[in-house]
Amino acid sequence: MNRRDLLAVGLLSPLHAAVRGKRILVLCTGNSARSQMTEGFLRSLDANLELFSAGTAPAARVNPYAVAAMREIGIDISKQSPKHVREFLGQSFDFVVTVCDDADKNCPNFRGKVGKRVHIGFPDPAKATGTDEEKMAIFRKVRDDIRIRFREFYTTQVR
Repeated sequence: MNRRDLLAVGLLSPLHAAVRGKRILVLCTGNSARSQMTEGFLRSLDANLELFSAGTAPAARVNPYAVAAMREIGIDISKQSPKHVREFLGQSFDFVVTVCDDADKNCPNFRGKVGKRVHIGFPDPAKATGTDEEKMAIFRKVRDDIRIRFREFYTTQVR
């Protein structure tokens, strides 16, 4: 049951429903790196946010370099898993945020209400080549860019 259903049947009080944070869906293509890192970072900023991430063509697993890069800053995304955006099309969100150009161009129409659609794009770190350390350097750069831009997004639009 979602929050609206719980409220309708009296299992959630209107006060509790009002205290809950905004619902945010972060969307990219593979849902293995950028969107997962963004979800983890936003969750670290505000535990009241209802955060989800998905992909238009989800990968089999979260990229291990993304997990390692986030672990370096104390955020654990190792239990997250890629999901297809189809799972969320009927739901309502305060924000649907695309973090890659492909997902921005191919963002589906949601049947649920979407308050605001935002695009904050980043290069795909999963395309990095080279040694493990060279790949990690790319993931760190994207992680740090996500941290900067989504702290600003949170401060100016979400909070």
